[in-house]
Amino acid sequence: MRAVVYQGPHEVAVEDVDEPELEHPNDIIVDITTTAICGSDLHMYEGRTDADPGIVFGHENMGVIEEVGEGVSSLEVGDRVVLPFNVACGFCENCENGKTGFCTNVNPGFAGGAYGYVAMGPYKGGQAEKLRVPYADFNALKLPEGNEHEDSFALLADIFPTGWHGTRLADLQPGESIAIYGAGPVGTMAAYSAKIQGASEIYIVDRVESRLDLAEEHCDAVPINFEEADPVEQIKEQHGGGVDKGVDAVGYQAIDSDKEGDSAYDPARENPAVVLNNLIHTVRPTGQLGIVGLYVPSDPGAPDAMAGQGRLGIDFGKLFEKGQKLGTGQCDVKSYNRQLRDLIIEGKADPSFYVSHRVGIDEAPEMYERFDNREEGVTKVLLEP
Repeated sequence: MRAVVYQGPHEVAVEDVDEPELEHPNDIIVDITTTAICGSDLHMYEGRTDADPGIVFGHENMGVIEEVGEGVSSLEVGDRVVLPFNVACGFCENCENGKTGFCTNVNPGFAGGAYGYVAMGPYKGGQAEKLRVPYADFNALKLPEGNEHEDSFALLADIFPTGWHGTRLADLQPGESIAIYGAGPVGTMAAYSAKIQGASEIYIVDRVESRLDLAEEHCDAVPINFEEADPVEQIKEQHGGGVDKGVDAVGYQAIDSDKEGDSAYDPARENPAVVLNNLIHTVRPTGQLGIVGLYVPSDPGAPDAMAGQGRLGIDFGKLFEKGQKLGTGQCDVKSYNRQLRDLIIEGKADPSFYVSHRVGIDEAPEMYERFDNREEGVTKVLLEP
C-alpha cells in the first residue's frame, strides 16, 4: 500500500509499504478515507525530534472498517470511524480516570501512545491507505454512514478536541476573556471552542494574516499580529488590563519578534519560552493558563544547550507573584470527541472552515513543504490515500 514515509529532515516520500494485519483479537483494520498533516508532524519533518527515517506519519485518521478481530464486539465491517490520535488501552488507572493521553499500557516506559509519532510506541501512522487500530472497541468512535461532515469529523482526531482541551486546562468559564497564542490549527480551534463556550472576549496572536483572518471571521476573535508590536501590550491596551485565561497553542518552536533572521521562521529567531512568558504577563493575577503547544525533553535543533534538554527560562517568579495556575499535556481526545461529534451532527459546530486543502496522498511531500513554510492560505491539509 502507499504511505507517507519520513526520509530525513525536510523530506518525506510516498512509498509502498506492507499492509497492516490483525495482530490481536481486539484489533481492526481501517480503510483510510481522510488523514491530515498536523503541526506536530512538522517537528519530526524538520528534524527537531529524534525520529528515525522510515516512520510512517499520520496521527489524524478516519475511515471505514475493513476487517475486525474476533474479540471486537461493538464494531463491524463497514462502520465509519474516526480515531483519536491517542492509542489507549481503556483499563489502566489513567484510562479509567479519563486520561487516555497518558495510558501506561500501550507504550512501555512511557505514559501515552500515538500513531506515527516518535517515541509514542510501535504504531504506524495513517497517512496511508490502511491502518491497524489496537483496542478498537475503546479507541474507535463511530460516525454516521456516508460522507457527510467528512472534513469536520476528520478534525475530531486531534485539533478540535485539542483546542477544546486548551480551554479546559485554562478552566475557561462563560463570560470570561481569553488570549490564545498561535492561530494555527490548534490555536484557531481553541478560539472556536472559546466562542462555543461563551467567552466574552477572545484575542488570538500570530503573524500569518490568513490565519488571523479566519479566527476573526469564524471565532469572533480579535487578531493580534506579534510582528507589529508587543502582543502583551496590544491585548492589555484593547482589553484594559490582563485577560482572565490564556492558551499556549505554539510550543517550543515559538518565534520571538525581537530576534532577527534570514526569514520569518528562521530558527535563529526561536525563543522556546517566549509564549509562556507572554501568557504569564497577559493573564491577570489568579488567572489560569492552558498549555497544549508541544514541548519536548530533547530538541536536537534547539537555539541553546539548555533548551536542547527541554529546560526553559520561564518567568516563574512572576507566575508565583500573580498566583496563576497552569495545566499542561497532550489532549485526552476521548474526553471530548463524542460530544464534539454530536455538536457537528446537530449543526452546532462546523470546524471544517479551517480546512484549506484536500489532496491526494501523492501530493503529501509538496504540502508538507508548503505547510512547513507557513505559506499564506495553507491552514489545514487533508490527504486522501
